[in-house]
Amino acid sequence: MNRFLVVLTDVRPGDGVGRNERLAPERRRQVVSASSREAADRIAGAFMALGMVRAGRQRVKVIAVGRRYGV
Repeated sequence: MNRFLVVLTDVRPGDGVGRNERLAPERRRQVVSASSREAADRIAGAFMALGMVRAGRQRVKVIAVGRRYGV
């Protein structure tokens, strides 16, 4: 069974080179774990209603963690 993380991050200013989350990840504000994709989507929807996300200062990411076997 997959597990999902919903991550609320600060949007950093563009540097013209592009984003590389592995070398320089955005600062995390909140991380919430969910056991299903549907639950993760509901949590992400709640985060997207926040004023800082709507203003473009923060970003919401849904990340699948682990692997589902036998499907």
